[in-house]
Amino acid sequence: MAACSFRRSIASQLSKILDLPPENLIKSISAVPVSKKRQVADFQFSVDSITEDRSSDHSAQALQLRAQMLAEKLKRDAVVSEISTGPGTVNFTINRELLAKTVLQQVLKDGSEYEIKSELFSTVPRQKAVIEFSSPNIAKKFHIGHLRSTIIGNFIANLKVALGHQVTRINYLGDWGMQFGLLGVGFQQFGDKEKLKSSPLQHLFEVYVQINKAAEDENTRKLASDFFRKLEEHDEETLSLWKQFRSFSIEEYIRIYKRLGVHFDEYSGESFYQEKSQEVLKMLEEKGLLQKTMKGTGIVDLSEKRDLSSFSTVMRSDGTSLYITRDLAAAIDRMNKHNCDSMIYVTDKSQSNHFQHLFQILKLMGYDWAERCQHVSFGLVQGMKTRRGEVIFLEDVLDEARSRMLQNMASAKTTKEIENPADTAEKIGLAALIIQDFQGLLSSDYQFSWDRALQSRGDTGVFLQYTHARLHSLEQMHGNAELTAVNVACLQEPEAISVLQHLLRYDEVLYRSSQDLQPKHIVSYLLTLSHLAAVAHKTLLVKGSTPERAQARLCLFQAARLVLANGMKLLGITPVTQM
Repeated sequence: MAACSFRRSIASQLSKILDLPPENLIKSISAVPVSKKRQVADFQFSVDSITEDRSSDHSAQALQLRAQMLAEKLKRDAVVSEISTGPGTVNFTINRELLAKTVLQQVLKDGSEYEIKSELFSTVPRQKAVIEFSSPNIAKKFHIGHLRSTIIGNFIANLKVALGHQVTRINYLGDWGMQFGLLGVGFQQFGDKEKLKSSPLQHLFEVYVQINKAAEDENTRKLASDFFRKLEEHDEETLSLWKQFRSFSIEEYIRIYKRLGVHFDEYSGESFYQEKSQEVLKMLEEKGLLQKTMKGTGIVDLSEKRDLSSFSTVMRSDGTSLYITRDLAAAIDRMNKHNCDSMIYVTDKSQSNHFQHLFQILKLMGYDWAERCQHVSFGLVQGMKTRRGEVIFLEDVLDEARSRMLQNMASAKTTKEIENPADTAEKIGLAALIIQDFQGLLSSDYQFSWDRALQSRGDTGVFLQYTHARLHSLEQMHGNAELTAVNVACLQEPEAISVLQHLLRYDEVLYRSSQDLQPKHIVSYLLTLSHLAAVAHKTLLVKGSTPERAQARLCLFQAARLVLANGMKLLGITPVTQM
């Protein structure tokens, strides 16, 4: 690993002077962020990280002094060509030719595996994770919250798989509950079997809207509750209709998820946990955790003092289960089935309370693994509209992104004739949506804007795709560079060094995202990489340079494109090669 070998070399020198094992020092040696304004060193070592003694002076002045004293004892060698100090840090500059040679060799040799096996991950055990995400409700709107859950869950799954973990992707559908009583009655009145087959999501939604208007009527409500009761009693006719609703909807979802580049290992749903949630209620009763209220509902006391200052309702007065009871049953079932190390739920932050209660009840039931359950929450998006108005179906969003991008491509002067413009437009449009969504902390709300997302300059998904396509066409034009023939002495310009230094930081960025599951570290890394590559592309011309120079530069651009593509794929973006 490029960065690892340099970190190790620096750590072994530091270890002799500080009399500490090198592995204790490696985490404190980090790559220096590339500056657009000036040349910087490659790595910095933070002096504060080795100060065990709490009483010692941590002032900026004292740290500066300690950094200078340490720097004086260090020697330049075949790897480190310069040593300097910054505020509380010792800075190391790697021998320029060695930097170029090591980074290029590593990227071109490892390809999509570049920095995946970095020693930063050596302390992270390979694990089994279950990730529940997307989870729309059948017959209801696929709102923007479901879209966020889909792309965030997909990113977390991609990242974990890339880092060697085993991942099961679960889509937990809202496929049960009173609304299916209404939907069943609605379908008997307004339904159309052909439409159910050809466009199930849209047809069921329309039926649901129609029957909801009629639901004020006492008789309709009675019919609905009768239908749902029959469903719970497994009446064949009602069950067969419900199964059609579910299977046709899943088929259409699979097709649409495919456009998003998303797949699931399991389509689960609340319907799976009807009987099992009754077992959960029995278990809660046996453990003395279920309390009955005056109204006859069942609750679990979650307060520390057992004074009901915090509680969760797990049973209706008629003895039927609630959403949280089904979630408890699902969690227990998944743990038994997958025996996983972590269980991640990706939903919006309005459900934070629900998951806190869920994990607390599991703990009270004696399941220690509740500690390994995690809710990855995200903020709300305002202003996501299509030209036809409010977003109702996921497909509306994808169609809108594609048509807007096609329009932009048609009006751009630079657009070449490309083989499949609609497909390319969709991939770019999707990149635009994902980058706009992933730029901030997941928990923050943001205002959605098509115009901002689809700008071709600036920090957008369109810019990433444009950079990738441009670097790709450079390779098409001049052929792939042969690494063996590269003279790295030709890559000493500041613009080349900046790209190389940035490539060196990739493992740290992957590590940060793997720790907090935030995609923004990778997003900002890729945007910077694209900006640095764009500057280098302008100044370091391939055409018209000496063959030796051209080869070296091609190699540099190829390495930048490979890492850009790797990062984009983790985020759930398919890199395009023409635009």
